[in-house]
Amino acid sequence: MLDDLRELYQEVILDHSKNPRNFRHPEDANHEAHGYNPLCGDTVNVYLKLGHNGLIEDAAFEGKGCAISLASASMMTDIIKGKTESEARQIFDGFQKLVKGEENDFDAGEDTERLMMLAGVKEFPMRVKCATLAWHAMTSAMDDKNEVSTE
Repeated sequence: MLDDLRELYQEVILDHSKNPRNFRHPEDANHEAHGYNPLCGDTVNVYLKLGHNGLIEDAAFEGKGCAISLASASMMTDIIKGKTESEARQIFDGFQKLVKGEENDFDAGEDTERLMMLAGVKEFPMRVKCATLAWHAMTSAMDDKNEVSTE
């Protein structure tokens, strides 16, 4: 059963990397940041449209990278839409601890199961930066910092 679950997770990650959701540059984005992982060359631009009420009205990305990097960016943009900046930061904090192996009882509400699909990267420390690159770019965009590196 564990092998079946791992295979399902791999299929979902591959689907998100081959058919990424929100892979575009929205014209009305009012915050953006560029993320770069110098170890592997992954690069991502995250675009956010933040409303006056602190709500993330739209989230999108463009970039190139490995399957984990693209899948994580795709999942992230889906998950943070409709959330407040504070909620998005809390989800990222928990997700980062999850993929680093620092937390096992991660709770992101209805989004927990989707993010758990990337939890396996904790077994490959070099891949943690791939999984968190877009998330770091998201927080940089919210902080009006235009660039972030995983170094």
